Amino acid sequence: KMAAAAGPAAAAAGLWSEVNRCGQNGDFARALKSVNKILQISKDDVTALQCKVVCLIQNGNFKEALGIINTHTKVLTSDIIAFEKAYCEYRLNRIESALKTIQSASQQTDKLKELYGQVLYRLERYDDCLAAYRDLIRNSQDEYEEERKTNLSAVVAAQSTWEKVVPEDLGLREATYELCYNSACALIGQGKLNEAMKKLQKAEELCRQSLSEDSDVTEEDIEAELAIIHGQMAYIMQLQGRTEDALQLYNQIIKLKPTDVGLLAVIANNIITINKDQNVFDSKKKVKLTNAEGVEHKLSKKQLQAIEFNKALLAMYTNQADQCRKLSASLQSQSPEHLLPVLIQAAQLCREKQHAKAVALLQDFADQHPANAAEIKLTMAQLKIAQGSVTKACMILRSIEELQHKPGMVSALVTMYSHEEDIDSAIEVFTQAIQWYQQFQARTNYGCCVFQPKSPVHLSLIREAANFKLKHGRKKEAISDLEELWKQNPKDVHTLAQLISAYSLVDPEKAKVLSKHLPSSDTMSLKVDVDALENSHGATYVRKKAGKLTGDNQQKEQGQGEVKKKKKKKKGKLPKNYDPKVTPDPERWLPMRERSYYRGRKKGKKKEQVGKGTQGSTTAGSSELDASRTASSPPTSPRPGSAAAVSATSNVIPPRHQKPAGAAATKKKQQQKKKKGAKGGW
Repeated sequence: KMAAAAGPAAAAAGLWSEVNRCGQNGDFARALKSVNKILQISKDDVTALQCKVVCLIQNGNFKEALGIINTHTKVLTSDIIAFEKAYCEYRLNRIESALKTIQSASQQTDKLKELYGQVLYRLERYDDCLAAYRDLIRNSQDEYEEERKTNLSAVVAAQSTWEKVVPEDLGLREATYELCYNSACALIGQGKLNEAMKKLQKAEELCRQSLSEDSDVTEEDIEAELAIIHGQMAYIMQLQGRTEDALQLYNQIIKLKPTDVGLLAVIANNIITINKDQNVFDSKKKVKLTNAEGVEHKLSKKQLQAIEFNKALLAMYTNQADQCRKLSASLQSQSPEHLLPVLIQAAQLCREKQHAKAVALLQDFADQHPANAAEIKLTMAQLKIAQGSVTKACMILRSIEELQHKPGMVSALVTMYSHEEDIDSAIEVFTQAIQWYQQFQARTNYGCCVFQPKSPVHLSLIREAANFKLKHGRKKEAISDLEELWKQNPKDVHTLAQLISAYSLVDPEKAKVLSKHLPSSDTMSLKVDVDALENSHGATYVRKKAGKLTGDNQQKEQGQGEVKKKKKKKKGKLPKNYDPKVTPDPERWLPMRERSYYRGRKKGKKKEQVGKGTQGSTTAGSSELDASRTASSPPTSPRPGSAAAVSATSNVIPPRHQKPAGAAATKKKQQQKKKKGAKGGW
């Protein structure tokens, strides 16, 4: 029995040495076979099970490895296999499960801390992730320090891009192209596009240098690695308005067919945003790239959300109403407080000419989400204006309390009310805005008895209100505004003049009193350089024109007053066949039918019979061929005995009514051919 027992033990020892050798050589497939043989000998061997899990992970079989861990929980406890389990869950995109596995581990090893940082980054918990990587960099010293710094810079870039956090200076030396790229992304998040472009160019240069040192790396491999850098360059061009350059670079990247589905999805989405409602066929092709498998695990939540928004808009532009409604409703359920889904739904309803439903939809959203009501109400007002309901649009705009006092809103409301000729409402808008600024100043200057000047915006509103009232004849109402302005600036002569003008119709005595405050004519003399004014560009033309007057003309003007210069009449053009000896026809300006000598055309035109009959015979129409007769007889004065000549001349067919030459002969030939054909056919 002892000899029999020694056989399996010896076999297991040989298998373990095989596993060790294969592991050192990186041949994990062969090592897995040896481990399976060991497990046949001892199925609950903890070390063998652990080695099998590692071999499966190295071969990329994460699902099978996780299955083994879950089926042997009694043997493979969390203390032994926590890292391998969390890593499998992470690679299978079960990020929440991986986080729970890491947090439940009894001992936080360096490997678990590294994985913890990756998990937090995927969960977009950037603050916690930043703290985790800082702790790792502070408490570890090995060959992976550069990778940790790269990950740290990636977290800072994500904060700047998605959370709009101003990144702190980490003091990292940008010696690698990954660090340069992450730094450029952080600058894009701050809106520093030119600086970001320079960083990307530096990253491209460093990438080429580092990859060209490896002789096994081809140019295609370098271009594939540079694809993400070029994609970010194209994005900067797009933000700068250089859409043609951006589109060209995007298409170049797509032609390379990179393996990164996330990069392809982002580029395809950006091309769709450039196309907008144009080139829809190309957009429909590009949108397929955003649906590739695994895209949802490669992009952030905001990137995925932007892609879904663009899908809904593309469905609207391609008249896929049901698809547009379905996508926008899904987006609204995911983000109930987001504005875009409801705006897309309203836009689709407007395309279907259902403006009332669109307004009702927006109103419901504004009631449910008061924080976002301002932007929604602005859209509602725009729809009302498009329908021609300007007064209702004004009511909606005035209901936005946080914008009532803004100069832009006041200007828009006054313009709209003026268009509707509702001057009282326009003045009321001015009054409410001015009162708001007065109350705001009272709150800020509470307990202060010293005279406080009004803000520039407040004074501007008062001046605009006064000018508006004066323009529409409300001088009595404008007086209080003008007095307030003059009180703020007693040296303002223009305001004082307006105030005197307004009082002149209401209280002339008050106007006289105020006119004493006007400066004298001596103090108002303008310091003008006459020579410089005369030599200016505008005065040159006037001086040249005045210089054309001669001395004689000046004397005539002094003695005889103004003399108007007679214009020379141009001679009219005469016709080419004009004969000065012949008196022109006095009725030549009348149409032919209205002239006294017009006789009209005779009916029953006779065909010319020239050349017909026996040889040598004459016909009645032979007189037409007599040149001596036709030359002496005017065509418009018929004489007895010349009826044939008259009929010939009066029946001349105008050129556009004539048949083409040889038409009759051609017709006869065609008839003869038909007859011959018929005869032969029978």
